Amino acid sequence: MTTILEYLQNLANQFLAFLPRLGIGILIVILTWILSRWISRLIRRSMKRAGRDPELIVLLSMLARWGILTLGIVIAAEITAEGALGSLIAGLGIAGFTIGFALQDVAKNFVAGILLLLQQPFEIGDHIEVAGHAGHVRVITLRTTEIRTLDGRFVLIPNGDVFTSAIVNFSRADRRRVELKIGVAVDSNLDQVTRVALGAIVPIDGVTEDPSPRVAFGNFGESTIDFTLHYWIDTSVTDVIVAQDAGVKAIKLAFEREAIVMPYPTRTVLTLQEDG
Repeated sequence: MTTILEYLQNLANQFLAFLPRLGIGILIVILTWILSRWISRLIRRSMKRAGRDPELIVLLSMLARWGILTLGIVIAAEITAEGALGSLIAGLGIAGFTIGFALQDVAKNFVAGILLLLQQPFEIGDHIEVAGHAGHVRVITLRTTEIRTLDGRFVLIPNGDVFTSAIVNFSRADRRRVELKIGVAVDSNLDQVTRVALGAIVPIDGVTEDPSPRVAFGNFGESTIDFTLHYWIDTSVTDVIVAQDAGVKAIKLAFEREAIVMPYPTRTVLTLQEDG
């Protein structure tokens, strides 16, 4: 009985001696959590005032926040249980393979997010196409990239997929080429078609003079001679959809005015009638 009481008393003494260290450890974690959020907001505000890239702001603020919080947890663990840090590192070495295998996708997306923020193949607001999705970039985090597609959907793409996929950044092109495929009647004057088509396209807002618009006749259709009208646009003035819409309307009006026919597909049917 005496032995049990001594054991309980010893256990209680150890617990009471441990409580101050536990309280200090919890306090350190709370303070570092508050400090990490404050430093993160401070970095965001100061870098925004300095006009830094949004992607760089996201990266530095996240690294500062998680770095400070991790440091606080390590210090708290060492104070709470002296010598526990070495044991923890040894334990992580044993369990690291299992944890790494289980979290390989998370780690891959995390590393890919950092690389994307450093390399900056696109910026927030850019119009891109990646991993089968096209739209404008809204948010870049350390795990996912969020884009808003042209039809209004919000798509979260894992950064690992973004980093390993081909990225088309439409916003970085100051000029883009528009193509209109058109067919005219086989008896049309092709020189006149070329002159009228080019004259209709040149006045459109955003169409560049260099490279200049051009017409290339390609092949004979069933009832047409087909050609492609190429013209380049300045993306700071207009976009592809608007320029394509304006081009179709301008060509139709110009061809109607000049009596240039764009025929429907036609087919001639011959009927043979036997005598008697």
